[in-house]
Amino acid sequence: MIIAVTGAFGFIGSNLVKALNNLGYTDIIAVDNLTNGSKIKNLADCQILDFVDKEDFIKEIADGNYNNEIDYIFHQGACSATTEQDGRYMMKNNYEYSSVLLEFAQKNEIPFVYASSASVYGNKEAFIEELEHELPLNVYAYSKFLFDQMVRRYYEIGLTAPVVGLRYYNVYGPREFHKGRMASVVLHNFNQYQETGKVKLFEGCQGYANGEQVRDFISVEDVVKINMFFFNNHVNEVEEISGIYNCGTGKARSFNSLALSTVNACRAHKNEPQLTLEEAIKDGIIEYIPFPGDLAGRYQCYTEANLSYLREAHCEHEFLSLEDGISNYVSFLLNN
Repeated sequence: MIIAVTGAFGFIGSNLVKALNNLGYTDIIAVDNLTNGSKIKNLADCQILDFVDKEDFIKEIADGNYNNEIDYIFHQGACSATTEQDGRYMMKNNYEYSSVLLEFAQKNEIPFVYASSASVYGNKEAFIEELEHELPLNVYAYSKFLFDQMVRRYYEIGLTAPVVGLRYYNVYGPREFHKGRMASVVLHNFNQYQETGKVKLFEGCQGYANGEQVRDFISVEDVVKINMFFFNNHVNEVEEISGIYNCGTGKARSFNSLALSTVNACRAHKNEPQLTLEEAIKDGIIEYIPFPGDLAGRYQCYTEANLSYLREAHCEHEFLSLEDGISNYVSFLLNN
């Protein structure tokens, strides 16, 4: 079986490649843009069949050179910078590229699992995979939103092979070192605590108190397992499941909880006593900085995945708690 993974050297893509290797799959076409060459570290411990530059890959597809050559596609490649304002660049990377891949997959009857985003919901409060609950706030979210609409049109006219969109929430975990500012809050909190003994969070906004904005934080371990659920379902022909599904834990937690979990996980490795939030704030370990003006009106203060459709697809995966997921990640960071 030949599996194409776009964004293979990126955060979620590289974790998927590693998981596929662990299942015995090594005939993997790793597609990516390696302008940032440091990303090679993400696949240094993985086995692949071939590397193809993202632009060369789409050109080869357009020329018909991959017809009947690929058996499965995980499309994880995208510009994930939520603060990017160049709409032309964003749409070419996230919408147009994805559209070509989808058409190719349908033409060649290839199961297709792709990365959508919880950002499509904007400031809506019901995180249900239906159009009435979606209102993107920035061009990144809009690019994901628009591609989801294309996928829905394929659902209406009939599919030749399964298509699954996974709306990722706030993902954290190993192999995200290259993401810089766009790395998870967990990694930023960890680095700050290691360097200064403090963690900085945003002050309150939009009616939320300091650090009390809440998000659905999900470990990349869980994200990979959800991807593998659909992969195993399709490969083993259990059921040709298609649809757009939330990929979060279904349990929103505050940034205060996330910061405190990170601090306490670090302290546990030094056999230091665990802190309460009140103690961490009093001791100056958690402090608050002004909310950035450039995010005003474009910031999700609340996200929480509704898992009803995912459960209806017979995915019964039990997600890690925030504390367990962060503990696993902090252990990885301290040991690597």
